[in-house]
Amino acid sequence: MTMRQDYPAVQTLLQQPSLDTDLKNIAEKILRQERITPAEGLTLFEKGDVCFLGALANHVRERMHGDKTYFNRNFHIEPTNVCVFTCHFCSYSRLYKNREDGWELSIDQMLDIVKSYDGQPVTEVHIVGGVHPKMQLDFFVELIKKIKAHRPDLHIKGFTAVELDYMFRKAKVSVEEGMRILNEAGLQSMPGGGAEIFHPDVRAKICHDKVDADGWLAIHRAAHNRGMVTNATMLYGHIESYEHRIDHMERLRQLQDETHGFNTFIPLKFRNKGNDMSDIPESSIVEDLKLYAVARLYMDNFSHIKAYWPMLGRNTAQLTLSFGVNDLDGTIDDTTKIYSMAGAEEQNPSMNTAQLAQLIKQAGRRPVERDTVYNEIKDYTDVVFSDEELLLTK
Repeated sequence: MTMRQDYPAVQTLLQQPSLDTDLKNIAEKILRQERITPAEGLTLFEKGDVCFLGALANHVRERMHGDKTYFNRNFHIEPTNVCVFTCHFCSYSRLYKNREDGWELSIDQMLDIVKSYDGQPVTEVHIVGGVHPKMQLDFFVELIKKIKAHRPDLHIKGFTAVELDYMFRKAKVSVEEGMRILNEAGLQSMPGGGAEIFHPDVRAKICHDKVDADGWLAIHRAAHNRGMVTNATMLYGHIESYEHRIDHMERLRQLQDETHGFNTFIPLKFRNKGNDMSDIPESSIVEDLKLYAVARLYMDNFSHIKAYWPMLGRNTAQLTLSFGVNDLDGTIDDTTKIYSMAGAEEQNPSMNTAQLAQLIKQAGRRPVERDTVYNEIKDYTDVVFSDEELLLTK
């Protein structure tokens, strides 16, 4: 296996006389594979420079995964962008009273999207969108069942905890009963959206009217208790502090200790176009890379750290592969508008398998196609792509 060893570089950093004593002690704990505390995580944010954090995070990444970088072949279905909630950072949704400015897909329209991938080797459909007052639990149970009937092998990942909280309350079922109903219909895993920042001080200012941290965690706990895997996210780079970030990651780390049900942690960069927080500047690339590195160091019980390339852009996503990241999500196929509407670099996010694998190779890593639960499908390290494959849009 091709694998770059950065351990000597870390040892060199630790021997520098100018290195802060607190940082040295934290680094030595990490090298001994000991858990760092919330206070130590905060110190990494406050004192660690991007080179120090990158070297340390890259060491952990390569200890866990070598040079493997995962991706999958997936597509999204966004049933609607009509939403009952008013998240101030959101550029995507439209209030129900303004629903003529948005979209609302029928079950047949969504099934047609699934059918458009017949004969293509996609492994996952990712279903997520706004919280529409007329699209309730029974509606999505019918959708899931019809997708499974049409294509039983397609993994269905769907619905943020925000969507599910509303669905379950409208249906007057408990979280546990709601998860049972969806799981038995064919829902196999959940994305991690809606987490934003858990701390109530921040949540009250950016998304006051949707499910709180305890509710979000309870829904993911219920999914884990049914044997379903889920993802976890954090929206960063807006009004939150370093303390808020650590608080958020600590709550996730504690639930992962309890259930072991999270697949991956996905930091999501705040984008400031077309929303109520457009006066807040976006974080710099250096701050992005520091965040990914600290996430890898702090989230010691999460196997994977993902950079969502449609949100970051391809070039920054490549850089994160040296700052703890070992997953770049999937081919997407221009089926999501959530970040393009917020001003992300990728206005039409789509890469075919060759393009995504090549992107990973250019960063000196091994591209490995996976399924949703990280079973390896194919290693593309030694695959040579033609110019035609690299130019195709699908």
